[in-house]
Amino acid sequence: MFRCHVCNSEDFRVEYVNEVFNIDGKFHLVENIPAHVCSHCGEEVFSRETMERIRVMLHGEEKPLRSISLDVFSYQP
Repeated sequence: MFRCHVCNSEDFRVEYVNEVFNIDGKFHLVENIPAHVCSHCGEEVFSRETMERIRVMLHGEEKPLRSISLDVFSYQP
């Protein structure tokens, strides 16, 4: 059973989420990642198998499905 490392809740639901990875200054969006999401605080947890699949996808020979433009903002206090 999962336990949230943020709030210690054991109440999770399975969702498919999107995540942006920054690799050497280049951003990569991975969609539809299976994740356990804490029902209390929303923290997302990925299995080792899922993270390994993402690693192979981003560092291997796999080609992206499509490319998108991304607006960039810098927060100025």
